[in-house]
Amino acid sequence: MSTTAIDESPKPLAGIQLLLGTLVLAMANFLAILDTTIANVSVSNIAGAMGTTTSQGTYVITSYAVAEAIAVPLTGWLAARFGSIRVFVTCFFLFGIFSIACGLSTSMGMLVFFRILLGFCGGPLMPLSQTLMIRIFPANKSHAAIGIWSMMTLVAPIMGPILGGILCDQLGWEYIFLIKAPFAIIAAFLCWKLLRSFETKTEKVGVDKVGLILLVVWVGALQLMLDEGKDLDWFSSTWIVFLAIVALLGFVAFLIWELTEKHPIVDLKIFRHRGFSFSMVTLSLAFGAFFGITVLTPLWLQMYMGYTATIAGYATATMGVLAVFVAPAIASLSSKFDPRPMVFVGVLWLGGWTLFRSFGNMDMTFAQISVPMLFQGLGTPLFFVPLTAVALGAVGFHEMNSAAGLMNFIRTLSGAFATSLVNTQWESQSTYVHAELAGLTDRTGAAMELMTQTGTPKEQAVSIIDMLLHRESVMIATNHIFIVISVIFVVAAFIIWFAPKPAVKADVSAVH
Repeated sequence: MSTTAIDESPKPLAGIQLLLGTLVLAMANFLAILDTTIANVSVSNIAGAMGTTTSQGTYVITSYAVAEAIAVPLTGWLAARFGSIRVFVTCFFLFGIFSIACGLSTSMGMLVFFRILLGFCGGPLMPLSQTLMIRIFPANKSHAAIGIWSMMTLVAPIMGPILGGILCDQLGWEYIFLIKAPFAIIAAFLCWKLLRSFETKTEKVGVDKVGLILLVVWVGALQLMLDEGKDLDWFSSTWIVFLAIVALLGFVAFLIWELTEKHPIVDLKIFRHRGFSFSMVTLSLAFGAFFGITVLTPLWLQMYMGYTATIAGYATATMGVLAVFVAPAIASLSSKFDPRPMVFVGVLWLGGWTLFRSFGNMDMTFAQISVPMLFQGLGTPLFFVPLTAVALGAVGFHEMNSAAGLMNFIRTLSGAFATSLVNTQWESQSTYVHAELAGLTDRTGAAMELMTQTGTPKEQAVSIIDMLLHRESVMIATNHIFIVISVIFVVAAFIIWFAPKPAVKADVSAVH
């Protein structure tokens, strides 16, 4: 490949070339986002195949998310140093290769390792696909480019649970990774052929190595602490205490370094804008809560409600169906009116339906589970789309790229942490409630006496009672988690009012 960058902006694509260019760029965004949800309904299957616990199986989700979160802030530097087309095509090609490696993994450690590499490659695909989509379209049709890109952003999370469930049930968990590989590799080749003329200028820019190392250290240590804590009894373990200290010191050092570095890898000075800061607090709380229920729901359905991965995927995916149809109208409204009320209503809507779902029981039908989730999904575009307008409308035009990257970083990291925290609390609450119910059963003995009088052997009666207690304790724990999450949604909804009304409308086409 030549290292000479194109000095003049090339003409937009047209005809069949524009069609192909749009397809491959949309596919990159689709596959990168798809990977954040496609494994959600398959965690228990993967854990069973690998001979590990379900809690360890969630590493498949969190490892990709954290690696992606670390890679996103590096996108700007990589594009400036090597050229946006080279970075995009390389990441896209390697995304396909590492997808194959994930599918061929023979141990959980091996799978998590390749998921980390997959996350590093997937991180730059989302912002670069958006940037390139805008560049290949004529200026008067840039709104169409943004519309197509945004649609993929909404469709991918919907398709993830469904596609993951079908592939896992019909072919095996390996195919949720293998199926993406040929699309990524072929599309990467087409991207290079079609988009070479859109290569950007390169320059030898330095990288904030210290900031990058500190970022990896504190994020990695915190994620390990969250994942391992539940299995090692948290701070009674020396290892967990060590990780907590590393995460805390690493985070403090990261803050100090990034705020004083001339060219930081993460521009934290953007937080001086009150609107952006409070938008990010709302984003971290609300998205973490949203992602937590999307991870918890399929696990609960598969492990305790007898659902297959496919049916659990259908139930979970209903949350995104209505969002696709509502999102365009919300995008239009948020550009004309104050977006804060829309964020407030959207997050409260999510919280209200989560509270409604906290009254679940073990006799619920598929409709009783999926219909509330269908209506709950209406809050998603009300939350995501206007919040972007609030956040980007609070920063200067020259800061929009950094602000967009930081939003992506916070969103991804919030989802990863929420997965660990929800899974930990779910197991902890289940164990606690089970112990309480078992204590009541032991004191009364009525159920045991009734079963033995009807001829049931004592050992079998004990086993049946314990199974019933376990199922009920998990149901109660699930309801408790939903109540807590609904409170988090409410808090997040009110926090948005601390952000001032955006004085400048966010130019979506400027977001890279």
